[in-house]
Amino acid sequence: MSSAPLRSPTPRPHRMKKDESFLGKLGGTLARKKKAKEVSDLQEEGRHAINSPMSPASADVHPEDTLLEENEERTMIDPTSKDDPKFKELVKVLIDWINDVLVEERIIVKQLEEDLYDGQVLQKLLEKLAGCRLNVAEVTQSEIGQKQKLQTVLEAVHGLLRPHGRALQWTVDSIHGKNLVAILHLLVSLAVHFRAPIRLPEHVSVQVVVVRKREGLLHSSHVTEELTTTTEMMMGRFERDAFDTLFDHAPDKLSVVKKSLITFVNKHLNKLNLEVTELETQFADGVHLVLLMGLLEDYFVPLHNFYLTPDSFDQKVHNVAFAFELMLDGGLKTPKARPEDVVNLDLKSTLRVLYNLFTKYKDLE
Repeated sequence: MSSAPLRSPTPRPHRMKKDESFLGKLGGTLARKKKAKEVSDLQEEGRHAINSPMSPASADVHPEDTLLEENEERTMIDPTSKDDPKFKELVKVLIDWINDVLVEERIIVKQLEEDLYDGQVLQKLLEKLAGCRLNVAEVTQSEIGQKQKLQTVLEAVHGLLRPHGRALQWTVDSIHGKNLVAILHLLVSLAVHFRAPIRLPEHVSVQVVVVRKREGLLHSSHVTEELTTTTEMMMGRFERDAFDTLFDHAPDKLSVVKKSLITFVNKHLNKLNLEVTELETQFADGVHLVLLMGLLEDYFVPLHNFYLTPDSFDQKVHNVAFAFELMLDGGLKTPKARPEDVVNLDLKSTLRVLYNLFTKYKDLE
């Protein structure tokens, strides 16, 4: 949210010397008990662990990340992963989705780990998505209160997702600890479960640096975390088809398939003086799809049933969903695609829909 949670002010000394050690800036009970040199050595040890040969990428280590108790563990995303365009896209898509869902609540999320850790936004998001009301305090400033709210919210999430014995990739402590990877796992699972009208980038993975303290020394390792797979896998469509094979193993033949489908649709759309040159973009608003179904089944589609000039995402989804209904009325099977995927310019989904039509109507004069 735009407003940060209230925190107790940290007492400041009246004067600070220019050469004051890093100890004065750390704050906290643990830091005050250590001498300046010990803290400096510990921080340097942490940086060395992160930059060791088994951790080739330099991680941005904060002082609190190196002040670990024995056997304590901290995790952080490798900076190179944060700079990955697909990772940035995933974060942006999820933030935009949350803001769209909560627009009536006047909640604006800008940074996932800072705005979601206390459970307030997650509570509102889940209530909106699931159409339920959680029995939690509206505002909680204390850490105990925040964790209690998170516990209630996450228990409700678990009840909805029903993981069937699969290990959950988030906990109350990881969310409250602002672990971005855990927060992303949670949001992706919610988006998939509630079939969010968004397009999650596929095959997004991050390198996570894990720092542990054993026998007084810090040890680091890298772990790869997979945040998203393919759209089909995430949305529960596990059966692969010819288009999966085409995209994965014969992309050179893709242009041939597209050309055949363009020829097919134009053969009919030309009757209305319409022409298609790009499948993924020109069918995304659903208009051509609705008109094509009318031409193929030889009837006029009343204009009040769809948006002839849609100007919003919801109107485009309505058009594509309406075209799917016309396909079912025509005896076709339910398309192996979501209307949202077609609107979001997913070429594979659009090809599946059009090929379904091609198979039935290709011999139609």
